[in-house]
Amino acid sequence: MQVKLDYKGKMKMSTVNDRGHEILMDTYEKSGGDDSAQTPKEAVLSGLAGCTAMDIIGILRKMRIDVESMRIEVEAEQTDDHPKVFKQIKMRYIFSKGADPEKVERAVKLSQDQYCGVSAMLKKSADLSYEIIYE
Repeated sequence: MQVKLDYKGKMKMSTVNDRGHEILMDTYEKSGGDDSAQTPKEAVLSGLAGCTAMDIIGILRKMRIDVESMRIEVEAEQTDDHPKVFKQIKMRYIFSKGADPEKVERAVKLSQDQYCGVSAMLKKSADLSYEIIYE
């Protein structure tokens, strides 16, 4: 697994994996950027959401459950001192009301406790909690 970073000027960066897929990163205008893309820490949270989402979809498919809709909201709180790291991460898994709660909860738990590598890494430095909501 490999990514390469390319500096694009000001505070804008682009990373590309070895298969050519790109993620753009920037920072806030007050920090010298254009606020045109996710910050690196936001990209980490996006990676967390994507990792667990892929787990859940895969697990539910094996259970022969099709997901009509799923959203994941992630909020993080950072430490005050440098290096500022995530100290608390809250995740909200939001499914449609028609979803089977027992199977959804099992899939989320399997992702969080066993499969999601991003979650496992972040849990080593932050308190990670989640809730499941049906709307």
